[in-house]
Amino acid sequence: MDLQPTLSEGNEEPFNVRLHLAKDILTIQEQDVICVSGEPFYSSERTVTIRRQTIGGFGLSIKGGAEHKIPVVISKISKEQKGIIKKCSHAFTFKVQVLRNAGEEVTLTVSFLKKTPAFLKLPLCEDCTCIPSDQSSGTSSPLCDSGLHLNYHPNNTDTLSCSSWPTSPGLRWEKRWVDLRLIPLLHSRLSQYIPGSDVCRKNAFQVIAVDGVCSGVIQFPTAEDCLDWLQAIASNISSLTKYNVKKINRNFPVNQQIIYMGWVDEKEQDSVQDRMYSPKFLALRGSSLFKFSAPPVTTWDWTRAEKSFTVYEIMCKILKDNDLLDKRKHCFSVQTESGEDMFFSVELECELLIWEKAFQMATFLEVERIQCKTYACIMESHLMGLTVDFSMGFVCFDAASKAVLWRYKFSQLKGSSDDGKSKIKFLFQNQESKSIEAKELEFSNLFAVLHCIHAFFAAKVACLDPMFVESQGTATTTGIPSLSSISCNSQTPKLKYAT
Repeated sequence: MDLQPTLSEGNEEPFNVRLHLAKDILTIQEQDVICVSGEPFYSSERTVTIRRQTIGGFGLSIKGGAEHKIPVVISKISKEQKGIIKKCSHAFTFKVQVLRNAGEEVTLTVSFLKKTPAFLKLPLCEDCTCIPSDQSSGTSSPLCDSGLHLNYHPNNTDTLSCSSWPTSPGLRWEKRWVDLRLIPLLHSRLSQYIPGSDVCRKNAFQVIAVDGVCSGVIQFPTAEDCLDWLQAIASNISSLTKYNVKKINRNFPVNQQIIYMGWVDEKEQDSVQDRMYSPKFLALRGSSLFKFSAPPVTTWDWTRAEKSFTVYEIMCKILKDNDLLDKRKHCFSVQTESGEDMFFSVELECELLIWEKAFQMATFLEVERIQCKTYACIMESHLMGLTVDFSMGFVCFDAASKAVLWRYKFSQLKGSSDDGKSKIKFLFQNQESKSIEAKELEFSNLFAVLHCIHAFFAAKVACLDPMFVESQGTATTTGIPSLSSISCNSQTPKLKYAT
């Protein structure tokens, strides 16, 4: 795919670029003027002498140096400084032989960079001949247009004549698209929002590579163009992620397989106005949901997650329009085993659907693997144990004697309520008398128990859903299905109680 949107970086004016999307890399190109034949005459070094100005010093700014492992570059030249080059930011490398506390005069050894800035007015597809700009129809030579002065003195305002420069016949200059930035797509993230906020840019987004390299804000002429490119880039990132997950899973046992990996934005708990969201990397692997600040690369990285949660003891909810907290769309919440709510957003609706299906799949596979989970509880001042069993339902037993006090199937649960702190009241229907029997239990980890019961019910429902069973296939015997097998079109069935 190719397009010519605009790109803006920081406070700089936007400029036209061209995008090229490959399977694993996004290339951003800018238009530049390059020498396509012959050897550019400006490759040799020149000596430039400048004088300190009354206001503004020498009138130039420099960047780079050995400590940054890049050449020293003139990054800015004041309009008053006529002794060097007008309008040529980042155009020259040079070697400075003096310090900041130099005298009134400084001599610089200056060499032109091979890459010529696009804004220099160069003759295109013609031999480089020095034609004064006032005699040409908008075309001037690189020398005349540069406005370079040697041995500048305040009383000497004459420009260096082109005839004093060495000329070389046979030079050809052409405007061409050259690579400005290469963004590797594996584990890259997209962002339509102003960093940290819920304000969405209009028809614009940026791509941030895993190493932090940013594309800059890419602006599109229409919302349709922007969405097309967002979806295309997101699709390539998703494909690379699936392939990477497949390779990683070869080193993990079946019960530790990765189901999902991807970037989200998390809403800060104690957010301030200019920092409401921060990027996080979520991964569903085996029995756990991991939250990272960066994608895990090594096995050791998995032990350094910011937080991890057991999937069947947390609850995921996709937020509808009336549930959204701010201007961000495509959001979901995760309630932890302690009752804490975490809020996340993704860029596209398809990413939200993939997350939802992946979480359902991870929960189902883990419930199917463990088959039952037991929690300590108190009933009528006695220490008990409640087992949630995938086959049998609910089993309550005495913690000391292990004697079973009562058991009910999932289909017998007709209702429940909790106080939000520690107590759950279950309403079971007696199979013989059809009467409702209430059982009140007290837990130290209320939300973990509630979420676990919900997970077991959801797994029961999934077993009755033909579309889910078909997508699961033989996951328990052959491993974990890829995300591509999870259908985003299947609807979550309504809750049914199964035996």
